[in-house]
Order: sequence, then structure tokens, then C-alpha cells
Amino acid sequence: MPETGSSSILFTSRCALVPERFYEQSSARAMLVETADVDETEEVAAVEVPQFGAVLIYARPYGSSALPELYHLLAAAGRLKEHNRIVAAYHEGILYLVVAENTALKLCNSFQAVDFTTAEYYLFMVLKKFQMNPEVSTVYFDTPLSREQEMSLYRYFKAVECL
Repeated sequence: MPETGSSSILFTSRCALVPERFYEQSSARAMLVETADVDETEEVAAVEVPQFGAVLIYARPYGSSALPELYHLLAAAGRLKEHNRIVAAYHEGILYLVVAENTALKLCNSFQAVDFTTAEYYLFMVLKKFQMNPEVSTVYFDTPLSREQEMSLYRYFKAVECL
């Protein structure tokens, strides 16, 4: 099952993260269809996320070897050493977000956000839910930020870094 894929990024929110013990390769499509619309013209692939004991199931065009942005964010969160691990990407109106506390994954999700202010709203909503203080946290972005977006985040976070 280890899907190696390529380093190219697939910006898709049609993913499902499942604990390793519940993943069955033969049921991958059925598992994904429970949470996302999957077109019959797409293949369902999976990639292990060992740092969080999970498998990321996702839809992609047939023949593609790209890995979803959420996989890249999970991998980045696994490499960080901070207590609060906040890794995000904002692309074409979707916020992709992974939040972990030490090695405990708290959230891996995507949110429709028509503008960056809405993306910030979701980011702060998640941090509040998990009682994480942005003033002592660094937020990491895997997509480029405009100067205005970066400065907006600096008003709340200890630091803003691009991966």
C-alpha cells in the first residue's frame, strides 16, 4: 500500500484521514465516498502518514502521481518540534489546515474560504476550539502569502513562516 507518489501537489479537499488499524486497501473507495464526492473517472489512492498512525485516502485523476496538499501539511507538522504545530495552505478559496499538539493530531481538514479573512476566521476558530494560544505559536504556510496576509497573521501569532 505505500503510495510513494511524486513531490507534485494536488490541491483537493476530497480526502479522508483514517487510523491505520481501520484502513483496508480493498475498501478505500467506499471509505472515501462516505465523506467526499468521488467521480467514477477518478482513481482513489492512499498514502501512509506514519507520524500520526494514519492513512490519507484521496481522489485523483487517473495516472497522476501527485500527493494531496493535506499530506504535505501532515508531513510538515510531523517534522516540527514546537508544542503547537499549526500548518496551513490557502489556495483558490480553500484553507487546508493541520493542527497538532506535540505528536497528537488535533485536526486535518479543509475549509471553503472565499477570501483570506474568512480563512483566518477558520484558523482562529480551530485554535480556540483546541485552546491554543496564537500569541505563543508559529503558523507555517505551505503556499505563498502576500505581504498584507503575512502582516495580518503577525498581529496574532508569535511568528509566521513559509515552508
